[in-house]
Amino acid sequence: MIRSAQPADVSALAQLMADSPLWQRYGVTLAGATERLQRGLADAATIAVAECEGAVAGFVWYVRRGAFQRSGYIMLIGVAAGYQGQGIGRALLEHAEAVMAQDTDAVFLLVSDFNLATQRFYTQLGYRQVGAIPDYVIPGVSELIFCKRQ
Repeated sequence: MIRSAQPADVSALAQLMADSPLWQRYGVTLAGATERLQRGLADAATIAVAECEGAVAGFVWYVRRGAFQRSGYIMLIGVAAGYQGQGIGRALLEHAEAVMAQDTDAVFLLVSDFNLATQRFYTQLGYRQVGAIPDYVIPGVSELIFCKRQ
């Protein structure tokens, strides 16, 4: 089931982020993730949660016109380690794309240059790399810009 995130989800979502080796590489901590999620929900961010048997399995944080104030933008997406490989990431992405399709015909996201498995995942779902931003978040890592036309 995919539903809107609630304040009660923040703890589980922050733990998911803090446990992720990818986000750890970017310096994400439990406290930092908690603060970011709480602030997002307080500011009416659009965060959808995948729930499996009552447990938070993943989430997607997206902005309907977050890319160039014209196109959709997937800001964050994550699936808890125990739920990976079960189609949850795909379902979350498709959910966000469907909502954003009401306003735009394109969705953008960033993916780290070293994250080859995720690049393949996005490519399989119709995204293609359209650019790169070197040293954008951390030195020595390029954030690859992916786009999907809907």
